[in-house]
Amino acid sequence: MKQHKCLHINKLSAIIAEASHASVKKKLYALRQLISESNKVADKISQIITKLKPPSVFTTVAGNKFFLENAFKKSSDVMFFEFAAFSGVKILVVYIDGLVSKEILGRDIINSFIINSKELQASTLLNPTILKNLIAAANVTETKTMSGVIDYLLNGNTVMFADGVDTALLIDSKGWEKRAVAEPDTESVIRGPREGFIENIRTNTSLLRRKIKNPNLVFENINLGKQTKTDVAIAYIDGIVNQAVLGEVRRRLNKIDTDSVLETGYIEQFIEDSPFSPLATVANTQKPDILAAKILEGRVGIFCDGTPHALTVPHLFIEVLQTSEDYYNRPFVAFFWRILRVSALLISILVPGLYVALQTFHQEMIPTILLLRMAGSSSDIPFPAGAEIFIMTVFYELLRESGIRLPRAVGSAISIVGALIVGESAVNAGLVSAPVVIVIAIAGVTGFIVPALSEAIMIYRFFFLFAGAVMGLYGIVCGLFVVVMHAVSLRSFGVPYMSPLAPSDQGALHDFILRFPLWAMKKRPAAIAKDNQQRQGEHEWRY
Repeated sequence: MKQHKCLHINKLSAIIAEASHASVKKKLYALRQLISESNKVADKISQIITKLKPPSVFTTVAGNKFFLENAFKKSSDVMFFEFAAFSGVKILVVYIDGLVSKEILGRDIINSFIINSKELQASTLLNPTILKNLIAAANVTETKTMSGVIDYLLNGNTVMFADGVDTALLIDSKGWEKRAVAEPDTESVIRGPREGFIENIRTNTSLLRRKIKNPNLVFENINLGKQTKTDVAIAYIDGIVNQAVLGEVRRRLNKIDTDSVLETGYIEQFIEDSPFSPLATVANTQKPDILAAKILEGRVGIFCDGTPHALTVPHLFIEVLQTSEDYYNRPFVAFFWRILRVSALLISILVPGLYVALQTFHQEMIPTILLLRMAGSSSDIPFPAGAEIFIMTVFYELLRESGIRLPRAVGSAISIVGALIVGESAVNAGLVSAPVVIVIAIAGVTGFIVPALSEAIMIYRFFFLFAGAVMGLYGIVCGLFVVVMHAVSLRSFGVPYMSPLAPSDQGALHDFILRFPLWAMKKRPAAIAKDNQQRQGEHEWRY
């Protein structure tokens, strides 16, 4: 009996121990949560205090060096160079290795300072003005805050401190490696400039400045990205730009609150009007002449450091059918090319869907001989026409994607071999018919003629394929109605996307499908340049 009671007591104690253990564990977990929350609150309070009271430049070289070493976590690429002036005053030069020009640093900053300081008397008290006069480098400014020092260092410049001086000298000495200006691969031309933007924002702005030698060309610099602090520049011509669009660009850029901006694609996704539309409402280019032409029409350009792609807004549908060569060649050639591009766009989008619709629902519309041949080639195919086209379209997109991602030499080989293997083998194996391969080939080739719409073409091609497979020609017509209504409803920074067609602007139709001679295009598009539409004088240019 006693032993039985002891068993119950043991069981009870075990239960109580488990309960107390769970309770303690729960309380410890709650305590950890409180500690974690309190640490976060403390960090936020310290950040607020830091923002409210930025640290100032110290009057000693040792104090400034200690602060910057801690600020950069003793990173190995942050270089500190200490030396003594002729009067014995300690000087500290700080820079980030790889971002500064060693020539400017050695010749115009350190050597210049040492040589010129020999002319100073030993009793001379150094101040920012005297320090500036000892340096041969151009563009030297001052700051009294360490936050300004850190920002300047991160932008590839040099900072100089002196003992007894509570001001830091900020010396422009950027000089990192960059690639040469070359023709962009994605915008090759037969006639026209071969130069393209590179990854350096100052090189890109200078290329645009060389095109537009006008003091009204304005670059507004801002920094985006809390971690990357990427340099971004808004470019426009004061007096021509649409002020409403410019104000909207500023507002949307200033609202961007993100950690990083690594390419203009980041900016595009934050500022575009309809992020889920297949049709882009922000254009991009790598060529200075194209950007200059768009800015001269009243648009706004956006540069981003680290990428050769510049954005332009507002973006209209007609721009995807225009190229720079349209304006470098005679008007009737440009008109022919634009007709070709419109035809290619329609063929690339509609042909697969039309083939399925006619093959499945409207055989009576196909000529008899052609219908017999198509029926003969597809008689032993196990899939319906819609499935054939869908399979081949997916294969085509896979080949295209692999050709783009692989190195150029390998990519072209993979595309050719893949097309031969997939096309011929699929036909020989009886998986798809020969007409389907021809249809997909035509749709693919014509899609390359309008590269600016490549993403939209792919989506719309599948959309019309589905519409044709389900409802035949009625589905195609309904699909066209939906696509046109969607395009007409779009806006790019307040400007109708389908302008000058909808709303109609007869004055701007001289540069739509039919391009008039340059001397006849006297005004800028009214939808873009509302404030200053006059582009040329009213006198006659024909001889």
